[in-house]
Parts: sequence; structure tokens; C-alpha cells
Amino acid sequence: MTDLDDLDLRILNQLQHDCAISNQDLAARVHASPPTCLRRVRKLVQSGHIQRRVAILDPALMGTGLTAIIEVSLDGQGAAQADVFEAKLLAEPAIRQCYRVSSGPDFVLIAQVADMAAYQALALRCLTGDPRVRNVRSFFATDCRKFDTRIEITR
Repeated sequence: MTDLDDLDLRILNQLQHDCAISNQDLAARVHASPPTCLRRVRKLVQSGHIQRRVAILDPALMGTGLTAIIEVSLDGQGAAQADVFEAKLLAEPAIRQCYRVSSGPDFVLIAQVADMAAYQALALRCLTGDPRVRNVRSFFATDCRKFDTRIEITR
């Protein structure tokens, strides 16, 4: 973050709240001119600070109201084996997040599916049917009290 100044940080904070804001409104909120603001946003995109701009949809309204948090342990610890398994997970649309973790399971996954039958199909397709998988533990969210995509920006 050392290459970001206060204006960049104000822009990033505003865009994390609403990335659909017009450049005019963004400039007014961060106290900069519209051309300066537009130039800064382009720089933040090019530098990779802004990876992408998305709309966050309501899973229940989209028909995928069941959230599964899944721990996966592989049979072997080889990097090549983990890479092949991970590639399979990354290609699966129901897997929303995929983390390689240490001290415990090899992967923690967040999946979003329609219902338990859809979860069971996912588990068979990607997890329990894979010979590399030694153990799968799944937890199902009964309620979501907090979901935030923003990163706290402080200086």
C-alpha cells in the first residue's frame, strides 16, 4: 500500500461500497476533479489494486440458497496431486471460494447450491468420487449474519 496516496485510498473505499457509481459522483465524494478521478481509477485497475468490478447477487433469490463450507483432505501431500485436484475445483461453478490451507485439511471450500440434493451431486462429482480425496467434512450455513467483500483500508 505504500504506493497509494490518500486520494487513491478514498477512491478505493468508495468503489468498495458501490462500484457502479458514476465518475462524476465518485469525484465529488473523494473531493477530486472528474478527470483526475478517472485517471486514478484507470491506474488502480492497471496496477492490479482493483481486480474486477462485480455485482453481488442474493443467492436465495438466484436459486442457490444453500451455503456449504467444506473441508477436504487429500490422500497424498504432493504438489502435483493438489494442483490437479484444485484445477477440478476451479472449473466447478458451484464452488465460489477455494482456499489451500495449512494445519488441518488441505482445502477449505465455500459452495453455493440450490439444496441438499444439489450438494450431494456436487460432492459426488468433485469430492467423494475423486480417488485423491481422503476425507470430506461439510458444514451447512443456517443463517448468514455477515457477508462483506470490502477490505478495511487504513493508513
